[in-house]
Amino acid sequence: MRSFDLQTILLATRNSGKAREFRSLLSPIGSRILTLTDVGLDLEIDESGNSFAENARLKAVGYSRWTHFPVLADDSGLEVAALDGRPGIHSARYAGPGASDSERIQRLLEELEKSGGGRQARFVCALSLAQDGSLLLESQGMCTGLIAAEPRGTGGFGYDPVFLVPGLGKTYAELSESEKNLHSHRACAVLSLLRQLPKLSIINRKS
Repeated sequence: MRSFDLQTILLATRNSGKAREFRSLLSPIGSRILTLTDVGLDLEIDESGNSFAENARLKAVGYSRWTHFPVLADDSGLEVAALDGRPGIHSARYAGPGASDSERIQRLLEELEKSGGGRQARFVCALSLAQDGSLLLESQGMCTGLIAAEPRGTGGFGYDPVFLVPGLGKTYAELSESEKNLHSHRACAVLSLLRQLPKLSIINRKS
C-alpha cells in the first residue's frame, strides 16, 4: 500500500470561490489546502478530455508532476437536458474566453429560451487525486435540479444563481454555505472521495 502524506493538499484551481468550498468540505481531514495561486504555479494543463472525469484526471496527474504535494483536481459543470447536455465540460467557456459569470448565465438563458424545451438540469463534479504523476483516487457527484427563469441570490459563483434545487425551493446562490455543502454536487464528490481514503496508507496525519 502506497504512503500518502495528508498534511497538505494542492487544489488544482485558481478559483477563490471553489477553493473556499473545498476548504470547508475537506475540513474533516484537517489538511492544509493550497491553491495554484498559493504556490505560484503558473502552468496550464490542457483540458482536452471528453468528460469531466477525463479532465479532472488530466489536471491532477499533470500538476502532480510539478509539485511534491498530492494534487486534488476537479472538473465540474452544468448539463441541461433541453440543450443536449450543454454547456457540460465547456461550462467555464460557454460564452467565450474571458466571459464573466453573468455573461455565461445570460447565454444559457437565451439558449434555453430558444430551445423551447424543459428546464431539467444537473450539476456534475468529478474529482481526481494524484501524487508524483500517479493517479490515486477518483470520485464523482451530482445534483439534479431546474434552471430558474432568472438569476436569484448573491452567493456562490458560476451558474449558481440559476440552478434551482426543487426540494429546497432555492437556487445554489440562495443557500448558505452550510446548506450548499449538504446538497451540492461537489459535496457529494468530496464525500465519496473521503470514504475511499482508507484505501491509502496515510502518514503524517495532524494530531
